[in-house]
Order: sequence, then C-alpha cells, then structure tokens
Amino acid sequence: MLRATRSELTRLNHRSFRLGWLGLTTLLTAMFTMVVFKAASGGTPIPTSAPGGSFPSLAELTGPHGQVVGLGAAATILGVVTLAYWAIATASDYSTGLIRLLVQAEPHRLRLLAGKVFALTCWTAVAATVATVVSVALSPLIARATDLSTSGWTSAPGDVVAMIASTWLNTFLALVVWGVIGLVIALLTRSSAVAISVGVGYVLVIEGAVRLVASDLADKLPGATLTALAGGGTDTLGYRAAIGLGLTYATIGLGAAALALVRRDITE
Repeated sequence: MLRATRSELTRLNHRSFRLGWLGLTTLLTAMFTMVVFKAASGGTPIPTSAPGGSFPSLAELTGPHGQVVGLGAAATILGVVTLAYWAIATASDYSTGLIRLLVQAEPHRLRLLAGKVFALTCWTAVAATVATVVSVALSPLIARATDLSTSGWTSAPGDVVAMIASTWLNTFLALVVWGVIGLVIALLTRSSAVAISVGVGYVLVIEGAVRLVASDLADKLPGATLTALAGGGTDTLGYRAAIGLGLTYATIGLGAAALALVRRDITE
C-alpha cells in the first residue's frame, strides 16, 4: 500500500493539478465569504440555501463562529470541486491506459485502490487547510469593510484555535466523502466528464427537486448531509447524525469501488 500511495502522490504532484484544485478552492471560498458578509451588511435578505451552498443568518455571522461561517456557505461547491478532482485522478488511469501498468506492478488491486484513496485524502487535507486559512484571513477584513460587528466573535486564543480546528476537521470530512463519490462514479463509468456532470447536476437539480416534494428525505441526501457535516450540524440534521450518514455514504461508495475494481477486466 505504501508503494501505491507514493506512486499516486508522485503522479498527482504536478502543476496543473495543484494549481487547479487549490486555486479553485481559494477562489470559491473567498467568493462565498464575501457574498454572505456583503449581503448581510447591505440588509439584503439572506437565502437559507442555494445551489452550491447554505447561507448563514446575520446572527450566525456576528456570533462566536462568524469568522468561519463563510467556509460553511461554500461547503457544497467545494465538495463538487473535490468530487471533480478525485474523478479526474481516477478516470485518467483508464483514459491513458495506465491502469494496465499499475495492475502489473501491483497485482493486489485493493492495495492500488487504498493507495489512491489515501493519496487523494492527503490532497483533500491540503485543500481543506487552504479553504480554512482563506476564510479565517478574509472574514475580519470583509467584516470591517462592510461595517459588520465582530464584537460577538470568539476572542479567547484557546477558543479560537479550537474553533478553527473543528471547522477544518468538519470541512475535511465532508470533502473526503464528496471525493469518494467522485471516485466511485469515475471508476464505474471510466469518465471524469460523466462524474463531474453527475455531481453538478445532482447539486443543482436533484436535491432541490426532492426537497420540493419530500423535505424530510432531502435532509438525509448526500448534499444536505455533507453540508450539515461541514457546518457542525443544522437544525434539521444534528452533527452526530451527519457524521453517521457521511460515514455510511463513504463506506457504501468504497465498497462499490472495491467490488468494481476487483471484478473488472482492465484489458477491456
């Protein structure tokens, strides 16, 4: 597994992959952070949800966790970015024919899968760190520029560190599950384009449609579950329930990926 992980880390450590993933993460986190603070300061009604994000209330923005709530607003769209890059890393093995060489070098296919998942999880940790740093750095600047009160923000150094660490962990866990979903779709279809299309279409259309007819069910679907996980829980889905559902989705996804990889004829 260690050899497979090192191989994957080496392959993924190229300029276009790094700049693409981390650049999009930075841009989207900054954009969502600015939007939520600007909307609140301008008196514009803040939507409770929207494609690609879940928007905080004014009370949340000025409360103890106001410094990191912009990250929660961007959680879903950052998840789609993560899904896309996990899918690209997986589907490229088939589109380039590299999978044949990988299987020859490491006949134990589950080790290959474990190495890929671990390597992509490491990159996801980097992306979650970048997003957290951007949110923490920009929020005070934007709050001052928009005359939004920050007096309610946590001021004790220990509390701030704990809050940031908790936010990073929740974001990281949610992004990993999004990534697993992308890996599974790409492995089953051998196409990153299909995986990305499914992910974007799901976020923009399917969960919104389900919410119109069955709101209770929609709260348990992947998008809502992972948004709740990234935000530390919501009124409709608690933190523990979000962790449990997220773990369930990840376990099912990895099981499906393992089964497909082991049974598939890679010479097709």
